[in-house]
Amino acid sequence: MPIAPFVPDTAFAVPGRIVPSNRAAARWQPARIAAIRRETPRATTFRLALSHWTPHAPGQHYMVRLTAPDGYTATRHYSVASPPEDEGFIELTVGHVAGGEVSGHLHTTARPGDTVEVRGPLGGFFAWPGDRPALLLGAGTGVVPLMAMVRHHRRRGLSVPLRLIVSARTREDLLYADEYGAETTAVLTRTAGRLSAAHVSPYLRGGEQAADWEAYVCGGNGFAEHASRILVDGGQPVNRIRIERFG
Repeated sequence: MPIAPFVPDTAFAVPGRIVPSNRAAARWQPARIAAIRRETPRATTFRLALSHWTPHAPGQHYMVRLTAPDGYTATRHYSVASPPEDEGFIELTVGHVAGGEVSGHLHTTARPGDTVEVRGPLGGFFAWPGDRPALLLGAGTGVVPLMAMVRHHRRRGLSVPLRLIVSARTREDLLYADEYGAETTAVLTRTAGRLSAAHVSPYLRGGEQAADWEAYVCGGNGFAEHASRILVDGGQPVNRIRIERFG
């Protein structure tokens, strides 16, 4: 049975103000650590207050730069977890990478009140403007940009369909575990096994929750390959799959 395309209530479901500024994205600026929140034993959220804030599109990221007293710099890219409605702030959820210069400093040394440098928001391919159904698949810290989409969807009260399938080893490893609602399916691999076609098929062609989805996949290389293959085998058009991978 053909899938009817989703038609948003308005011509564009997200207000026009969410148009990231290229000029702002090209400029480094100081960001004060306003709060630090532990999410899992290996991941922490850093709430940053920006002096020159500009709204991001859910799915975008920022560069973070640290500068040592001798002038040595280290930079890393981190996805934004907070929605664009969180005016004046961004939240970056950072996994602690063994030997990581930036993540190591943030996890072991940084304190509220400290300042780091940031540049962004950056990236357009993985951004979700809120104007089309979104099927989100993430694993580990790959759920971070997807959570920005979920939070934006809730804050705006959008009617466009959105579903999230998130994979983690255990509930202790599940980022934002207490925030998920009816839109989310959590796959805990240590007890339930790996993400499978059975988890995704209800949303694809012939499934009871099928829609004209734009699919967003984010996670490590292995997860990204596996999840995208499930989508393609289930009939999701290749040109409607956006992938962001790491590792």
